[in-house]
Amino acid sequence: MANDEQGFLFDLDGTLMDSVYQHVVAWSEALQSVGLAIPVWRIHRRIGMSGGLFARALQRESPIPITDELREQLNTLHTAAFERHLVNVRPLPGTRELLQRLTDEDVPWAIATSGRARTAMPMIETIGLDMSKMKIVTRDVVPYAKPNPDLFLEGARQIGLPPEKCFVIGDSIWDILAARRAGSLAVGVLSGGYGENELVQAGAFRVFEDPAHLDRGLFELGVRI
Repeated sequence: MANDEQGFLFDLDGTLMDSVYQHVVAWSEALQSVGLAIPVWRIHRRIGMSGGLFARALQRESPIPITDELREQLNTLHTAAFERHLVNVRPLPGTRELLQRLTDEDVPWAIATSGRARTAMPMIETIGLDMSKMKIVTRDVVPYAKPNPDLFLEGARQIGLPPEKCFVIGDSIWDILAARRAGSLAVGVLSGGYGENELVQAGAFRVFEDPAHLDRGLFELGVRI
């Protein structure tokens, strides 16, 4: 192993996959279908948190109560809408190359996403690596999604490292907050639409443009490969 004390935990949407704005549109369609008109920029600010927390956050802006029944309905509508947009989702520049480099150098890594397996797995498949050898943690297997640390704690467990030995790579403040709560070092990417200052203020140690930029800048994290 080139570096036996460092691992990587990757968010998926906006970090490895160019999918954030498809999620924004899917949530907008779901909300409009039940008579809720929420500005898309407000929706974008909440992409990356769990669907349940997203719905609860909407309660403060909704003219109607967000009941448990309505929350479940919105989650179902969002999933259906996002699946319609999956055809337009692609890996971000450098995703495959970065993950392949880490794999070739025996640097452990995992994907930890607030998304469910139903929508996450088809996206991960398009990366073009052997999924049977990947460590993948989805919302289905943890009690709470981001900004709780559960996803990253489980990812660290699966790659056999304590969370403080892992870099967490994410595009949103929810990723950064979850990383800090897990005790990991947070690294931001700009490919999900958040600004560099926002990510740094949330606690990101370094910020890169996208996976390709991170691949070229691994030395900035002290990774010797």
